[in-house]
Amino acid sequence: MADTLSRRDFMKRAGLSTVAGGIASSAGTAAVAASDRVRIGVIGTGRQGMANLQDFAAQPDAEVVAVCDVYQPNLDQAVQATQGKAQPYKDFRQVLDRKDIDAIVVATPDHWHALPTVLACQAGKDVYVEKPICTRLEEGKHMVEAARKYKRVVQVGTQQRSGIHFQKAVELVQANMAGKISFVHTWNYANDYPEGIGNPPDSTPPSTLDWDMWLGPAPKVPFNWNRFGVGDRWSTFRYFWDYAGGMMTDWGVHLLDIVQWAMKIDGPNAVTAYGGKWYLQDNRETPDTLQATFEYPGFVCVYETRSCNADPENERAYGIEFHGTEGTLFVDRSGFHLYPEKQRRNKQDVDRTASMWMESVNDAHFDHVRNFLDCVKTRRRPVSDIEIGHRSTSTCLLANVAYRSRERIVWDVAGQQLRAGGEEARRLLTCEYRAPWKLG
Repeated sequence: MADTLSRRDFMKRAGLSTVAGGIASSAGTAAVAASDRVRIGVIGTGRQGMANLQDFAAQPDAEVVAVCDVYQPNLDQAVQATQGKAQPYKDFRQVLDRKDIDAIVVATPDHWHALPTVLACQAGKDVYVEKPICTRLEEGKHMVEAARKYKRVVQVGTQQRSGIHFQKAVELVQANMAGKISFVHTWNYANDYPEGIGNPPDSTPPSTLDWDMWLGPAPKVPFNWNRFGVGDRWSTFRYFWDYAGGMMTDWGVHLLDIVQWAMKIDGPNAVTAYGGKWYLQDNRETPDTLQATFEYPGFVCVYETRSCNADPENERAYGIEFHGTEGTLFVDRSGFHLYPEKQRRNKQDVDRTASMWMESVNDAHFDHVRNFLDCVKTRRRPVSDIEIGHRSTSTCLLANVAYRSRERIVWDVAGQQLRAGGEEARRLLTCEYRAPWKLG
């Protein structure tokens, strides 16, 4: 029979409050007393930055006192959102210089995630940083090292870990409710054919934008609206290699983070990836079609993304499916469903597990912010600690390395280094910053 879980039933049966509460750590003595307000600086106030700002501002013990962006319209909207209470800045280093700020939010384009995070740790600030945490694997190592060296709380914006139904789905996988998992399928499907994000020409940057500062450590190139990406859509910088990693790092991090959590694994032993930019007629650099295969001990995981055909998988445009000997568990942000595997016994179909489903029952992003603030006060490691985010990001970065180098990447998970890979693969793991920016 079907087992439908209400929130009350779930809380009784799952007992997951310890998951949401963080992980005990030696992150140092409390920087903020439990009764005090946490003073926040938000760096990057575009679409995601504003979502973060609003959820931090809505917390009873947090106050957004500084906002920073190199694009004046974004900066203006952030100041307005705080009723003029937050001090505006265009250089994030001025935010880090303020002694009265306890924590910062890094919601910049991806290529600007690593350096502000490391410098914030050095300045004694805790950090909430968006995913993917970086664009090169070596950057992620520096971020983890800085968090540990300076004993800072660093939460990664993989907010699905604070979703109650995601926690329950992970619990079910780990309890072998789907049996032995041999194959995991993750995907994002859409159809943007033929124009994609378009082909705007290079041009002079708007007077309200500091283009050189926006580029920061990335190579100096002419302004292009798609590289910058601000508009009435999610920013399109994510489709250029200098600033991001396409859908593989934009959405793949969310999906593979759950896979590695559920399967209790830090990363794959080997990665291959094939695809290309074949049909979209725009100026993006990242592929419109990609399939990456991740080899883990005992199971295989596949990530697929396509931008020229939106035919869904089981009526879902994206998601995760754990395929086991006893059943299949599907999960996305709307909820999860555990389907039994049917085996023929005595010429009858017998369900070996009960069908079980659960809808989303909480605001994962709001609770993710709450978890971070609680950990700022208790000095416990948050539910998406920087090392967890580093591992999830690294897996996706390795897929892009495999795709771009056309090599099968063999990876030493514990040592975080290549076991097999050529010169191009090794080059793509490192970061070369444009002067005067330096990391570490």
